[in-house]
Amino acid sequence: MSDPAEKSTPAPGFAVIPAREELDSVERTLSFVPLGRPEPQVLSPVQLDQFNREGYLKGFRVLEPTEADDLRAYFDVLLAEATAAGKDSYSLSTVHLAHGRVYDLLSHPAILGPVRDLLGEDVIGWGSHFFCKMPRDGRAVSWHQDATYWPLSPSRTVTVWLAIDQASVENACMSFIPGSHLRGEIPWRPSRPEEENVLDQTVEDVEQYGEPVPVELEAGEISIHSDLLLHSSPANHSDRRRCGLTLRYCAAEVRAGLGWNAKGVVVSGHDAGSHWANPPRPALD
Repeated sequence: MSDPAEKSTPAPGFAVIPAREELDSVERTLSFVPLGRPEPQVLSPVQLDQFNREGYLKGFRVLEPTEADDLRAYFDVLLAEATAAGKDSYSLSTVHLAHGRVYDLLSHPAILGPVRDLLGEDVIGWGSHFFCKMPRDGRAVSWHQDATYWPLSPSRTVTVWLAIDQASVENACMSFIPGSHLRGEIPWRPSRPEEENVLDQTVEDVEQYGEPVPVELEAGEISIHSDLLLHSSPANHSDRRRCGLTLRYCAAEVRAGLGWNAKGVVVSGHDAGSHWANPPRPALD
């Protein structure tokens, strides 16, 4: 979640993220505003209504099986390089700034279509992170809202979760709490070391916010969720790996603090204020 320009502190076993005091220095508005452009090209009015009501959509196929297999093989190489360098399976973050193939995925037509229908014509792709739970991983991703980690305002960001491997209940797929994005910023506490949590925040007593829904995906399918939606995934106790690539998008009007504008690529329309750095495609594939 970081780039070299940020002053940040690491959470255990996770990508580098801004320290809480840094985030508190950024003026943010964390409240959900209904999304959807007037004339959607891909999503139906029913789907737009569902997103605004429940905070997510799921089950869109964006890669054919052979394409998904090829992307999985590509990730396997990146993971082998990372582990050989002493990093863990969660360390491949902000990958679009280093690898042209991930940079290209930010603008993949089948992904960008529904994103544009939600955020409007002017869209920034600013994040990319492989979340890979190895077999018998042992670590959970606690209940959290993405927006609490990010120096972005207002809350007009969506995350696309692209399944690299099949994600099922058996191998620790994500779960969402429909409608929780309508609650604004939800109180959380710091995670405890004994919890073996990938993240450093935990929202407790989530039952008060609704019933969790598992998000099972085949390789090559995506889900899309609001930056304020409560979500989590348990430890992977199976013998199957579960990897997904998160791609983060915001409306071009969103402003980033702590140097995070350096990550943002204009993937649709224009950045009228020239706030986002719009870095060129890296040569490395």
